[in-house]
Amino acid sequence: MTNSAPPVVGDLSEFALDIRSAVDAGMSKFGLDYWREIDKQAEFPHEFFDFAAAQGWLGLAMPSQYGGAGMGISEAVVMMEAIARGGGLSAASAVHMNVFGTNVVVKHGSEEMKARDLPAIVDGRMKVAFGVSEPDSGLDTTSLRTRAVRDGENWRINGRKVWISTAQVAQKILLLTRTRDAEPDEPKDAGLTLFFTDLDRSHIEVKEIEKLGRAAVDSNELFIDDLVVPDTDRVGPEGRGFRLLLDGLNPERLLVSAEALGIGRAALHLAVDYAKERKVFGRPIGQNQGVAFPLADSFARLEATWLMVLRGAALYDQGRECGAEANVAKLLAGEAGFQAADRAMQVLGGYSYAKEYHIERLWREVKLTNIAPVSPELIKCYIAEKKLGLPKSY
Repeated sequence: MTNSAPPVVGDLSEFALDIRSAVDAGMSKFGLDYWREIDKQAEFPHEFFDFAAAQGWLGLAMPSQYGGAGMGISEAVVMMEAIARGGGLSAASAVHMNVFGTNVVVKHGSEEMKARDLPAIVDGRMKVAFGVSEPDSGLDTTSLRTRAVRDGENWRINGRKVWISTAQVAQKILLLTRTRDAEPDEPKDAGLTLFFTDLDRSHIEVKEIEKLGRAAVDSNELFIDDLVVPDTDRVGPEGRGFRLLLDGLNPERLLVSAEALGIGRAALHLAVDYAKERKVFGRPIGQNQGVAFPLADSFARLEATWLMVLRGAALYDQGRECGAEANVAKLLAGEAGFQAADRAMQVLGGYSYAKEYHIERLWREVKLTNIAPVSPELIKCYIAEKKLGLPKSY
């Protein structure tokens, strides 16, 4: 089996179609057997990362003055869908941090910071980690405990982070810290400050977490002990870090949604190919409605959700409010992507457990998009409060 699924056009401009065609062509150099071996060896896909940098994918949404293509999140979701459709989350997670995480630096970093770091990110000389989640705060980001304390022209940071991707290989990290407690009349996110700084392993212990899927891209717990960070590494005004972080969180939800759909489409394609070829009782199993209907239903759900992803990305690029659209896209894409992979597992039956058929890896990887970076339950809380006007439940 191959990963040459014919892409569905959806609501794309000719320019976006050109981007997807170029990414599809690039991904054809890294077939599913490559990603199966990368997953087996639990190795970061450096060859693919370097290729992506050479193709300009890492800098797609970066300003042209720093070597990027100057595109937006609308183009980035098209790219990430194609990358995930070609290589799963092992491929997408290797590069997507360079798109959504550094978007905060693009939007709010100093000119000195952008000139110093963005060109190296664009050309692949610098890998970046995203340091937000903590063991005791979970999705309640405003209650995080990692502290940054002023020390002259520097800050001293102590605390812990968890589920930090690529920290084994990253040179830089975007760190969300608390620099002061919120006053009683202030929102809980007051006093949070962002830093984009060196991932200094002499003061940051990086402990890898063994996990179900996506073994090629590491997830880690970080122990930060007296990390000294210059004030020039601060992103935006002191105490406004959470608000600025939304320029990473909303794009993250949209990119992960696109990736979930890409994986769902890849799994659906493999299942359809198998259903055409596999004969039982003298006929292809795809001729049976018990097989065909679930696959057709998944096709419809994947396509409908894709339109929500495109809408959220377009709103973000226009500078308009997109929190609801980004969250709805994430809710629907996580469910539709995993459902498509799960149905593909059912179609292949026992063969779905064999690694040579690739479905099991896609199934393991896409489940993460249903859980992270924000759970379906919290998204529903957000929608109930923000869009329906119901009382806050958390």
